Amino acid sequence: MSHIEIDPALAALDIAKGFLSGGPKRLLIDGDWVAARSGETFEVINPTTEEVLAEVALADAADIDLAVEAAHRAFHDPHWANITPAARARYLLKIADLMDENIEELATLQSLEMGAVVRETRLMTSMMSDVFRYYAGWTTKMFGHTNPSDGSVFNYTLREPLGVVAAIIPWNGPILAATWKLAPALACGNTVVMKPAEVAPLVVLRLAELIQEAGVPAGVVNMVPGYGKGAGEALINHPLVAKLAFTGSTETGKHLMEVASRTMKKVGLELGGKSPTIVFDDADLDKAAALAAYGFAGNTGQMCVAGSRILVQDGVYDAFAAKLTAAVGAMAPGSPFHEASALGPLASKAQYDRVNGYLALAEQEGARRITPDRTLSDKGYFIAPTIYADVTPDMRIVREEIFGPVAVLIRFTDEADAVAKGNDTEFGLTATVWTAEAGRATRMARALKAGTVWVNTMFNLDAASPFGGYKSSGTGRELGPESIDAYTQIKSVYVGL
Repeated sequence: MSHIEIDPALAALDIAKGFLSGGPKRLLIDGDWVAARSGETFEVINPTTEEVLAEVALADAADIDLAVEAAHRAFHDPHWANITPAARARYLLKIADLMDENIEELATLQSLEMGAVVRETRLMTSMMSDVFRYYAGWTTKMFGHTNPSDGSVFNYTLREPLGVVAAIIPWNGPILAATWKLAPALACGNTVVMKPAEVAPLVVLRLAELIQEAGVPAGVVNMVPGYGKGAGEALINHPLVAKLAFTGSTETGKHLMEVASRTMKKVGLELGGKSPTIVFDDADLDKAAALAAYGFAGNTGQMCVAGSRILVQDGVYDAFAAKLTAAVGAMAPGSPFHEASALGPLASKAQYDRVNGYLALAEQEGARRITPDRTLSDKGYFIAPTIYADVTPDMRIVREEIFGPVAVLIRFTDEADAVAKGNDTEFGLTATVWTAEAGRATRMARALKAGTVWVNTMFNLDAASPFGGYKSSGTGRELGPESIDAYTQIKSVYVGL
């Protein structure tokens, strides 16, 4: 039994107090920070202490309309539409520099509002500034083509921005999701209306301040935090929106696709996962166990890429299970600002209740818990990492995305069995393979139906490499050159000679 001592994180609050002070945080519309038209606000709760962290203006359909119209005007304004690609690059590079200069504040805000340990939010912020730098390089490399003709015409192509991008981002990694959409969208010359999740909007609102500080023209980026049924629905249905870019649940993603089809909006969706981690009998079990533990429990399991189905070959099943439970036992939950904390709380009371519901369901379904039941703090939304064995393929804890620090252990016999069980899911976001055999590694990478496959490593991401899902894990790709295609369209031009 263990107990968490809650750190009041006074130093962290001191870092963020400048941003958090001064009353409710406002909406950014057309370059101005404004209250919601309704005057309504909502509370952001610190999941570590369950105390109110901030109040934020609550956008509704009226605010969305103003924001989209502002973005539409900015898209056609010469101060944005007619600048050189190099000028757009300078904006992106300045944003990246400002992110680096304010890394402690950005990391602190994200840890305060959604509970991730600060060393991880600090690393994430550093990686995201490099995403802006990567796409700054792309601004001058979006070429059209001159096509051969019979001499009677001159035929060439133009690569053009789409227009207003509606970006809807989740609460589990807000700085990452915001950057993955903002950087390529702006590099290509689009304008953006972004709706941060109501659970964790603060770090994205601070990022918007830095975007203003970088000199980006008014209306190019607009921030409108609000609820899905109000602001979200208004945004995805707005006739001036050219593209929907969404990260979140598969259920919501399906709804967005249906709505977008009515007006033929372009859609990019990064959705849920139930990813397999596959451990063969020739794997480095110590390394595999350590990374598999983090793979399902890191960020308190609130990751679309979480390796929550852990498949282990029969011959090493018992040995690996022992190593995995030991690795999980060493992961101390606690305040995001304690150096010893391996994971913080879940991001909200709703998520805490959801995960606890799945834990109760696992017992009802007959799964066997192989990690101890640890008593944590009476305050904060903490749940200890939990592993279940003796599961069957039809169990909901095997098939559904829990979005908490919960994993299932599954036996497999051989390579074919591993492929069949690894692919036995509606999702296809990521997969991880642990093996010493290069041939097997390449065969598995081909056979697994996932947008990203890691072999003898985990969670590597690079701005130059595309990320996205197969099956119900999404459509399209983020990062890499593929994002340039996602935020532009091609025009063919024929000139008679």
